[in-house]
Amino acid sequence: MISVVIAEDQALVLGALAALLKLEGDLDVVGRAANGQQALALCESLRPDILLTDIEMPLMTGLELAAALAAQSLPTRVMIVTTFARSGYLRRALGAGVRGYLLKDAPAETLAAAIRTVHAGGRAIAPELALESWSGKEDPLNERERQVLRLAGEGRSSADIARQIHLSEGTVRNYLSEAISKLDAGNRVEAFRLARDAGWL
Repeated sequence: MISVVIAEDQALVLGALAALLKLEGDLDVVGRAANGQQALALCESLRPDILLTDIEMPLMTGLELAAALAAQSLPTRVMIVTTFARSGYLRRALGAGVRGYLLKDAPAETLAAAIRTVHAGGRAIAPELALESWSGKEDPLNERERQVLRLAGEGRSSADIARQIHLSEGTVRNYLSEAISKLDAGNRVEAFRLARDAGWL
């Protein structure tokens, strides 16, 4: 039996994924989480074979979650199931140790087969994304620039961002300026949109 934890912030999607996987005789949904921190806690306590997670979730993204599991050397293999069909996300996911990356519109049989493949030590990548990732641009941002830009995209001021991530306001402005320059954007809002649309946030 392959044990699975599902992390998804949309309750309807979470329930549907769990119900679909329960129809498979060899898959056991042992936990459900509505945000990244809950998912991390479940993986630490239950040590499932597979974590099925969305990318965008409250408190901790799927990519941050994958990195946290890898940092703790937990045996759980991470698979992303998302609506974001962007090569930038795929490259970052693979860099974080993610073993599977599928789109939410994939058939249930495809998801179940992908879980089995990843459990057996393989990778499962949506074919349309695998092809696109070869031609997509490289992410020019570093992790701190992404973090600051993500918060700026939520409408936070430089002072708010500085308080939240424990940097000086001047340092935050420098990171924003670097991100704006690297993305050839006119301002922080445009930089956020460009980075988000490319899958770099």
